[in-house]
Amino acid sequence: MNQALHTAARRLIVALDYPNADEARQLITRLEGIPCYIKVGMQLFYTAGPDFVHDLKSRGYSVFLDLKMHDIPNTVKGGAHSITRLGVDMFNVHAAGGRQMMTAAVAGMEQALSEDSTLQRPLLIAVTQLTSTSQEVMNREIGIAGKVEDTVVHYAQMARESGLDGVVSSPLEGPAIKQICGSSFVTVTPGVRPAGSEVGDQTRIMTPGQAIAAGNDYLVVGRPITGAADPRAAAEQIIEEMSQHVND
Repeated sequence: MNQALHTAARRLIVALDYPNADEARQLITRLEGIPCYIKVGMQLFYTAGPDFVHDLKSRGYSVFLDLKMHDIPNTVKGGAHSITRLGVDMFNVHAAGGRQMMTAAVAGMEQALSEDSTLQRPLLIAVTQLTSTSQEVMNREIGIAGKVEDTVVHYAQMARESGLDGVVSSPLEGPAIKQICGSSFVTVTPGVRPAGSEVGDQTRIMTPGQAIAAGNDYLVVGRPITGAADPRAAAEQIIEEMSQHVND
């Protein structure tokens, strides 16, 4: 794997949306040797638990633990402390919980780091608006007025002011977030669909090449890889497309 492909692969986060560890490990085996991130979400973590995270780390993977914490500040502080002690490389909270909650998450993370010098500091990011959330849903059902992009950027500003490293947003909002929060503020983008693939429940999407060209840092891809007849080939095709834009 050349340098451009390696760099692109490190910016791909493969979502293990599986009900149990055995099925997830089958995919991991097929992706062996590709230096991508692995995302462990609620469904898998609630069945496989911390041991599965430790297994991924022992295999050399970077791990994004996607639990989207949203609770009172003290509870989120404790959750961030526990997650940091797992040795993950990235985890998240919901920006809708507010500044005090996000600041508490930072405090919990830093407490864990101070207690164990062997731990590496993970990226702590905030979910803004889910990529399945349309303008109508946000306005009429969630009860937030205005445009989705404005809400996403507002949440990103709160996250930055609270000491977080970045946000989860659709690839469409990445450029506006970078403009307001700075180029070093990380954007992690679900809603990535290769040309011709099914959209599913996503509403704000881009292709992998478009998402990287727009300046986004990490791309989360699940079903286009996990649901493919040949998941490894699907991942390699996405990485190839990303690599053509990694220096844009």
